Amino acid sequence: MKIAIIGGGNLGTAIALGLLQSGFAAAQNISVTKRNIATLAAIKEKGINIYTDNIKATRENEVIILAIKPFQIKEILEEIKQQLTPAHILISVVTGITIEEIKSITGEATAIFRAMPNTAIAIQQSITCLSSMHTNDAQKKFVEELFNTLGKTVTIDEKLMNAATVLGACGTAYAMRYIRASVQGGIEIGFDAATASLIAAQTVKGAAELLLTTHTHPEQEIDKVTTPKGCTIAGLNEMEHQGFSSAVIKGIAASFNKIG
Repeated sequence: MKIAIIGGGNLGTAIALGLLQSGFAAAQNISVTKRNIATLAAIKEKGINIYTDNIKATRENEVIILAIKPFQIKEILEEIKQQLTPAHILISVVTGITIEEIKSITGEATAIFRAMPNTAIAIQQSITCLSSMHTNDAQKKFVEELFNTLGKTVTIDEKLMNAATVLGACGTAYAMRYIRASVQGGIEIGFDAATASLIAAQTVKGAAELLLTTHTHPEQEIDKVTTPKGCTIAGLNEMEHQGFSSAVIKGIAASFNKIG
């Protein structure tokens, strides 16, 4: 199926490049729209189609991915709704806009999905949360396969989309902040910045891969490296005394309250 991404910002171009690099779609079957196409020269060189006309992009492609700002959604949907048919799949990656809000403009005919990826989609390592309404099994399978080429997917109830935004999208920043703190600690105990950054980042990556591969609970993996009277438990206990877990939980809750 031919895919058009309406919105050529960071997320839209990352999706386009991910679909191309993963082999999910050939360059000639991917299109990106943007008013200022000069900024899309790099992806145009790869053979991806570039449009300024959203109507034409909708008419000539079966899968439409909305990668725009929330304030643009009504204008864009009003612009393209006459081109949408039952053969189309409409996927919104727009934060805070519900399927019902989209459907109120487009009508019932088109299959609608919401997807919440994160910035790791640029390297095909996103977690993307999906929800949909009035979609069939074939459409669900296609959309899951599309985003599985860009990382991993999980299907959730739409009412959890705000929570997914916090845990999966804002969560990237939380993880980065932990890595930055680890780098600073590494420098304090003797490493240069580049070496500390490499060790911290790869350690976090390895820890995540352990959980994703073995499906164990984090505490099980912690137990494997905490020996009696050892340095690991001493560090963990000091972090907890300083409120580490509580701060993370409170931060997640604060983000959720803000987005709500």
